[in-house]
Amino acid sequence: MEAQGSRRRHLPVLLLWVNGLMTLGFTGARQQSELCNESLMLEKLPACGKSFEEMMKRVDSKKWCNLTEFIMYYDNFTQCTEREANNASCFWPNPLAEGFITGIHKQFFSNCTSEKVHWEDPPDEILITLILIPVLLTCAMITLVVWCSKRSDILV
Repeated sequence: MEAQGSRRRHLPVLLLWVNGLMTLGFTGARQQSELCNESLMLEKLPACGKSFEEMMKRVDSKKWCNLTEFIMYYDNFTQCTEREANNASCFWPNPLAEGFITGIHKQFFSNCTSEKVHWEDPPDEILITLILIPVLLTCAMITLVVWCSKRSDILV
C-alpha cells in the first residue's frame, strides 16, 4: 500500500524529468549552443550567390522562369545558404538569409510573373445541361421515395 503511495508521489517528478529531457533535446533536436554570428554569415552568403550566378549563366535567360531548367542549381544554392548559416551558428532560414535569398530572386526571377488564368463560363447549352441534370435527378429521386413510401406492400 505504501509503495503505491510513494509511486504516486514520484510520478509528477518523473514526468517533469522526462519533459526536461525532451526540452533539452533528448528527442534528437539540435540545440544551438553558440550565438549566431550574423556578420560571418553575411560575409559567406555572397559566395553562394556568386556560385548560383555562375551556374545560371549556363541557362538561357528566356528559360529562367522554368524551374525545371535550373532546379539543380537552385538546390545547390539553397544547400549552400543553409550550410553557411549553420557554419555561422545561425538557424536557417533566418531573416538575414531570407533577405539575401530575396535579393537573388529579384536579380534572376523578377520577370517571372505568373499568368492569371481567365476563366470563362461554358456555352449556354452546356451550362443549362449541367444545371438541369442534377435538378431533374433530385426530383426523380424524391418522387421515387414518396411513391415507395406510399406503397407499403413493397416494404414488407
